[in-house]
Amino acid sequence: MKILINDGLHEAGIALLEQAGHEVDTTSIPQDELLTKLSNYDAIVVRSATTVRKELMNAAPNLKLIGRGGVGLDNIDVDVAKEKDIAVFNTPAASSRSVAELALGHLFGIVRSLPMVNKAMNKDGVSDFKDLKKAASKGIELQGKTLGLIGFGRIGRETASIAIGCGMKVIAYDPYITEEEVVVNVHPDYDVNLKINVKTTPKDQLLAESDFISLHIPGGQGYVLDTEDFAKMKDGVGIVNCSRGGTISEEALLAAMDSGKVKYVATDVFEKEPPIDQRLLRSVSVGLSPHIGASTAEAQERIGIELAGKIIDFFN
Repeated sequence: MKILINDGLHEAGIALLEQAGHEVDTTSIPQDELLTKLSNYDAIVVRSATTVRKELMNAAPNLKLIGRGGVGLDNIDVDVAKEKDIAVFNTPAASSRSVAELALGHLFGIVRSLPMVNKAMNKDGVSDFKDLKKAASKGIELQGKTLGLIGFGRIGRETASIAIGCGMKVIAYDPYITEEEVVVNVHPDYDVNLKINVKTTPKDQLLAESDFISLHIPGGQGYVLDTEDFAKMKDGVGIVNCSRGGTISEEALLAAMDSGKVKYVATDVFEKEPPIDQRLLRSVSVGLSPHIGASTAEAQERIGIELAGKIIDFFN
Protein backbone atom coordinates (compact mmCIF):
# COMPACT_ATOMS: atom_id res chain seq x y z
CA MET A 1 0.00 0.00 0.00
CA LYS A 2 1.10 3.58 -0.64
CA ILE A 3 1.13 5.56 2.61
CA LEU A 4 1.58 9.33 2.93
CA ILE A 5 3.27 10.43 6.17
CA ASN A 6 2.20 14.06 5.98
CA ASP A 7 3.12 15.41 9.44
CA GLY A 8 6.10 13.23 10.21
CA LEU A 9 6.52 9.92 12.03
CA HIS A 10 9.38 8.48 14.05
CA GLU A 11 11.91 6.58 11.96
CA ALA A 12 11.17 3.39 13.91
CA GLY A 13 7.57 3.47 12.69
CA ILE A 14 8.58 4.22 9.11
CA ALA A 15 11.05 1.33 9.17
CA LEU A 16 8.34 -1.07 10.35
CA LEU A 17 6.00 0.03 7.56
CA GLU A 18 8.69 -0.41 4.91
CA GLN A 19 9.73 -3.79 6.30
CA ALA A 20 6.09 -4.86 5.95
CA GLY A 21 6.27 -4.05 2.24
CA HIS A 22 4.46 -0.71 2.18
CA GLU A 23 5.57 2.23 0.05
CA VAL A 24 6.07 5.17 2.41
CA ASP A 25 6.13 8.78 1.20
CA THR A 26 7.35 11.27 3.81
CA THR A 27 6.74 14.32 1.60
CA SER A 28 4.76 16.94 3.49
CA ILE A 29 2.02 18.07 1.11
CA PRO A 30 0.45 21.46 1.94
CA GLN A 31 -3.19 21.31 3.03
CA ASP A 32 -4.47 23.10 -0.08
CA GLU A 33 -2.68 20.64 -2.39
CA LEU A 34 -3.99 17.49 -0.73
CA LEU A 35 -7.31 17.77 -2.56
CA THR A 36 -5.59 16.91 -5.83
CA LYS A 37 -2.81 14.65 -4.54
CA LEU A 38 -4.28 12.45 -1.79
CA SER A 39 -6.07 10.27 -4.35
CA ASN A 40 -2.66 8.75 -5.13
CA TYR A 41 -2.44 7.16 -1.68
CA ASP A 42 -4.15 4.33 0.19
CA ALA A 43 -3.50 5.82 3.63
CA ILE A 44 -2.49 9.08 5.25
CA VAL A 45 -0.76 9.62 8.60
CA VAL A 46 -1.18 13.01 10.25
CA ARG A 47 -0.57 14.72 13.55
CA SER A 48 -2.19 18.07 14.36
CA ALA A 49 -1.03 20.14 11.38
CA THR A 50 -3.12 18.41 8.69
CA THR A 51 -6.91 18.24 8.80
CA VAL A 52 -8.84 15.45 7.10
CA ARG A 53 -12.39 16.67 6.47
CA LYS A 54 -15.26 15.47 4.27
CA GLU A 55 -14.14 17.41 1.22
CA LEU A 56 -10.71 15.82 1.34
CA MET A 57 -12.11 12.32 1.80
CA ASN A 58 -14.48 12.84 -1.11
CA ALA A 59 -11.51 13.75 -3.28
CA ALA A 60 -9.57 10.62 -2.30
CA PRO A 61 -11.58 7.55 -3.42
CA ASN A 62 -8.59 5.23 -2.82
CA LEU A 63 -8.22 6.25 0.81
CA LYS A 64 -8.65 3.29 3.15
CA LEU A 65 -7.04 4.47 6.37
CA ILE A 66 -6.30 7.64 8.35
CA GLY A 67 -3.69 7.41 11.08
CA ARG A 68 -3.32 10.07 13.77
CA GLY A 69 -0.01 10.20 15.60
CA GLY A 70 -1.38 11.36 18.94
CA VAL A 71 -4.46 11.30 21.13
CA GLY A 72 -7.06 13.75 19.81
CA LEU A 73 -9.07 13.21 16.65
CA ASP A 74 -10.53 16.72 16.40
CA ASN A 75 -8.70 17.35 13.10
CA ILE A 76 -10.39 14.32 11.49
CA ASP A 77 -14.07 13.96 10.57
CA VAL A 78 -14.40 10.53 12.16
CA ASP A 79 -18.14 10.16 11.42
CA VAL A 80 -17.56 10.86 7.73
CA ALA A 81 -14.72 8.35 7.69
CA LYS A 82 -17.03 5.70 9.17
CA GLU A 83 -19.66 6.44 6.52
CA LYS A 84 -17.04 5.93 3.84
CA ASP A 85 -15.65 2.80 5.50
CA ILE A 86 -12.28 4.48 6.07
CA ALA A 87 -10.45 3.15 9.13
CA VAL A 88 -9.23 5.72 11.67
CA PHE A 89 -6.48 4.90 14.17
CA ASN A 90 -4.75 7.00 16.81
CA THR A 91 -2.25 6.35 19.61
CA PRO A 92 -4.04 7.24 22.83
CA ALA A 93 -1.53 5.74 25.26
CA ALA A 94 1.83 6.53 23.68
CA SER A 95 2.22 10.15 24.76
CA SER A 96 0.42 10.09 28.12
CA ARG A 97 3.52 10.28 30.30
CA SER A 98 5.08 13.06 28.23
CA VAL A 99 1.99 15.28 28.46
CA ALA A 100 1.65 14.60 32.18
CA GLU A 101 5.28 15.51 32.83
CA LEU A 102 4.89 18.76 30.88
CA ALA A 103 1.80 19.69 32.92
CA LEU A 104 3.65 19.11 36.17
CA GLY A 105 6.73 20.87 34.82
CA HIS A 106 4.61 23.94 34.12
CA LEU A 107 3.06 23.66 37.56
CA PHE A 108 6.45 23.59 39.26
CA GLY A 109 7.52 26.59 37.20
CA ILE A 110 4.61 28.90 37.85
CA VAL A 111 4.54 28.46 41.62
CA ARG A 112 8.20 29.55 41.78
CA SER A 113 7.82 32.47 39.32
CA LEU A 114 10.14 30.83 36.79
CA PRO A 115 8.45 32.35 33.71
CA MET A 116 8.93 35.86 35.08
CA VAL A 117 12.47 35.15 36.30
CA ASN A 118 13.57 33.61 33.01
CA LYS A 119 12.22 36.49 30.96
CA ALA A 120 13.85 39.06 33.22
CA MET A 121 17.23 37.33 33.44
CA ASN A 122 17.40 36.84 29.66
CA LYS A 123 17.67 40.59 29.26
CA ASP A 124 21.12 42.04 28.56
CA GLY A 125 22.53 42.62 32.01
CA VAL A 126 20.37 42.13 35.09
CA SER A 127 20.86 45.37 36.99
CA ASP A 128 17.98 44.72 39.38
CA PHE A 129 19.16 41.28 40.53
CA LYS A 130 18.30 41.88 44.19
CA ASP A 131 14.85 43.23 43.34
CA LEU A 132 14.26 40.28 41.02
CA LYS A 133 15.32 37.84 43.70
CA LYS A 134 12.96 39.49 46.15
CA ALA A 135 10.06 39.36 43.68
CA ALA A 136 10.66 35.65 43.07
CA SER A 137 11.06 34.78 46.76
CA LYS A 138 7.35 34.40 47.40
CA GLY A 139 6.93 30.99 45.85
CA ILE A 140 4.93 28.14 47.34
CA GLU A 141 5.34 24.38 47.55
CA LEU A 142 3.05 21.94 45.79
CA GLN A 143 3.12 19.47 48.67
CA GLY A 144 -0.17 19.52 50.55
CA LYS A 145 -2.03 21.43 47.83
CA THR A 146 -5.10 20.06 46.04
CA LEU A 147 -4.82 19.39 42.31
CA GLY A 148 -8.13 19.09 40.47
CA LEU A 149 -7.98 17.17 37.20
CA ILE A 150 -10.65 17.83 34.59
CA GLY A 151 -10.54 14.71 32.47
CA PHE A 152 -9.36 11.48 34.06
CA GLY A 153 -8.36 9.22 31.22
CA ARG A 154 -4.84 7.98 30.54
CA ILE A 155 -3.16 11.40 30.67
CA GLY A 156 -5.12 12.55 33.69
CA ARG A 157 -4.14 9.41 35.59
CA GLU A 158 -0.48 9.78 34.65
CA THR A 159 -0.64 13.37 35.89
CA ALA A 160 -2.24 12.16 39.12
CA SER A 161 0.51 9.59 39.67
CA ILE A 162 3.23 12.26 39.48
CA ALA A 163 1.29 14.76 41.59
CA ILE A 164 0.63 12.18 44.30
CA GLY A 165 4.33 11.38 44.34
CA CYS A 166 4.94 15.09 45.02
CA GLY A 167 2.66 14.99 48.04
CA MET A 168 -0.36 16.64 46.44
CA LYS A 169 -3.95 15.68 47.11
CA VAL A 170 -5.64 14.81 43.81
CA ILE A 171 -9.34 14.93 42.93
CA ALA A 172 -10.83 14.43 39.49
CA TYR A 173 -13.90 15.20 37.41
CA ASP A 174 -14.80 13.22 34.33
CA PRO A 175 -18.37 12.97 33.01
CA TYR A 176 -17.65 9.48 31.65
CA ILE A 177 -16.56 8.05 35.01
CA THR A 178 -19.23 7.05 37.52
CA GLU A 179 -17.03 5.43 40.18
CA GLU A 180 -16.53 7.45 43.35
CA GLU A 181 -12.87 6.43 43.49
CA VAL A 182 -10.39 5.36 40.82
CA VAL A 183 -7.19 3.46 41.55
CA VAL A 184 -4.01 5.10 40.25
CA ASN A 185 -0.68 3.29 39.99
CA VAL A 186 1.88 5.75 41.31
CA HIS A 187 5.00 3.72 40.46
CA PRO A 188 3.86 1.04 37.97
CA ASP A 189 7.31 0.58 36.35
CA TYR A 190 9.21 0.02 39.56
CA ASP A 191 9.53 -2.82 42.06
CA VAL A 192 7.32 -0.93 44.50
CA ASN A 193 3.84 -0.84 42.94
CA LEU A 194 2.02 1.78 45.00
CA LYS A 195 -1.67 2.24 44.29
CA ILE A 196 -3.71 5.20 45.51
CA ASN A 197 -7.46 5.82 45.30
CA VAL A 198 -8.32 9.16 43.69
CA LYS A 199 -11.67 10.70 44.58
CA THR A 200 -13.93 11.68 41.68
CA THR A 201 -16.23 14.66 42.25
CA PRO A 202 -18.85 16.75 40.46
CA LYS A 203 -17.33 19.57 38.45
CA ASP A 204 -18.58 22.36 40.74
CA GLN A 205 -17.07 20.63 43.77
CA LEU A 206 -13.73 20.28 42.01
CA LEU A 207 -13.77 23.96 41.06
CA ALA A 208 -14.48 24.98 44.66
CA GLU A 209 -11.92 22.70 46.34
CA SER A 210 -8.89 22.83 44.04
CA ASP A 211 -5.80 24.96 44.58
CA PHE A 212 -4.72 24.10 41.05
CA ILE A 213 -6.71 22.82 38.09
CA SER A 214 -5.22 20.93 35.16
CA LEU A 215 -7.14 20.03 32.00
CA HIS A 216 -6.71 16.68 30.23
CA ILE A 217 -9.65 16.49 27.82
CA PRO A 218 -10.26 16.29 24.07
CA GLY A 219 -11.12 19.35 22.06
CA GLY A 220 -14.25 20.09 20.07
CA GLN A 221 -16.64 20.34 23.03
CA GLY A 222 -16.57 24.09 23.56
CA TYR A 223 -15.38 25.89 26.65
CA VAL A 224 -15.06 23.67 29.71
CA LEU A 225 -13.86 26.65 31.73
CA ASP A 226 -15.67 29.94 31.13
CA THR A 227 -16.64 33.00 33.17
CA GLU A 228 -19.16 31.22 35.39
CA ASP A 229 -16.65 28.43 36.10
CA PHE A 230 -13.90 30.81 37.20
CA ALA A 231 -16.36 32.46 39.59
CA LYS A 232 -16.74 29.14 41.44
CA MET A 233 -13.00 28.72 42.04
CA LYS A 234 -10.87 29.66 45.02
CA ASP A 235 -9.23 33.06 44.94
CA GLY A 236 -5.62 32.73 43.76
CA VAL A 237 -6.20 29.43 41.93
CA GLY A 238 -3.73 28.06 39.39
CA ILE A 239 -4.71 26.85 35.89
CA VAL A 240 -2.69 24.52 33.64
CA ASN A 241 -3.83 23.52 30.15
CA CYS A 242 -1.87 20.90 28.23
CA SER A 243 -4.94 19.44 26.52
CA ARG A 244 -6.48 21.32 23.60
CA GLY A 245 -6.99 24.94 22.64
CA GLY A 246 -10.59 26.09 22.84
CA THR A 247 -11.30 24.21 26.07
CA ILE A 248 -10.74 27.40 28.10
CA SER A 249 -12.16 30.80 27.18
CA GLU A 250 -9.06 32.97 26.92
CA GLU A 251 -11.19 36.09 27.43
CA ALA A 252 -12.60 34.68 30.66
CA LEU A 253 -9.16 33.52 31.77
CA LEU A 254 -7.61 36.96 31.19
CA ALA A 255 -10.45 38.60 33.11
CA ALA A 256 -9.96 36.16 36.00
CA MET A 257 -6.24 36.95 35.99
CA ASP A 258 -6.94 40.68 36.07
CA SER A 259 -9.33 40.30 39.02
CA GLY A 260 -6.90 38.15 41.01
CA LYS A 261 -9.19 35.12 40.95
CA VAL A 262 -6.51 33.27 38.98
CA LYS A 263 -2.95 33.76 40.23
CA TYR A 264 -1.00 31.10 38.34
CA VAL A 265 -1.36 30.18 34.66
CA ALA A 266 0.48 27.88 32.27
CA THR A 267 -0.65 26.77 28.84
CA ASP A 268 0.70 24.58 26.07
CA VAL A 269 -2.30 25.21 23.80
CA PHE A 270 -4.27 28.18 22.50
CA GLU A 271 -7.62 28.92 20.90
CA LYS A 272 -5.78 29.78 17.69
CA GLU A 273 -2.38 28.34 16.90
CA PRO A 274 -0.23 30.27 16.37
CA PRO A 275 -1.93 32.60 18.88
CA ILE A 276 -3.64 35.66 17.47
CA ASP A 277 -4.40 37.26 20.83
CA GLN A 278 -0.99 38.16 22.25
CA ARG A 279 -2.08 39.06 25.78
CA LEU A 280 -1.27 35.69 27.31
CA LEU A 281 2.07 35.67 25.52
CA ARG A 282 2.97 39.12 26.81
CA SER A 283 2.21 38.29 30.44
CA VAL A 284 5.49 37.87 32.31
CA SER A 285 3.98 35.43 34.81
CA VAL A 286 2.36 32.92 32.44
CA GLY A 287 4.14 29.64 31.70
CA LEU A 288 4.15 29.10 27.94
CA SER A 289 5.02 26.31 25.51
CA PRO A 290 4.10 25.86 21.82
CA HIS A 291 1.90 22.72 21.88
CA ILE A 292 4.71 20.30 22.71
CA GLY A 293 2.93 17.97 25.12
CA ALA A 294 3.78 14.82 23.16
CA SER A 295 7.07 16.10 21.80
CA THR A 296 9.56 13.91 23.60
CA ALA A 297 11.88 11.38 22.01
CA GLU A 298 10.29 8.55 23.99
CA ALA A 299 6.72 9.50 23.11
CA GLN A 300 7.47 9.97 19.42
CA GLU A 301 9.11 6.56 19.22
CA ARG A 302 6.17 4.92 20.99
CA ILE A 303 3.72 6.75 18.70
CA GLY A 304 5.58 5.65 15.58
CA ILE A 305 5.79 2.01 16.63
CA GLU A 306 2.20 1.81 17.88
CA LEU A 307 0.69 3.48 14.82
CA ALA A 308 2.79 1.47 12.39
CA GLY A 309 1.67 -1.72 14.08
CA LYS A 310 -1.98 -0.78 13.75
CA ILE A 311 -1.56 0.10 10.06
CA ILE A 312 0.27 -3.15 9.33
CA ASP A 313 -2.37 -5.21 11.13
CA PHE A 314 -5.15 -3.45 9.23
CA PHE A 315 -3.71 -4.07 5.79
CA ASN A 316 -2.86 -7.64 6.63
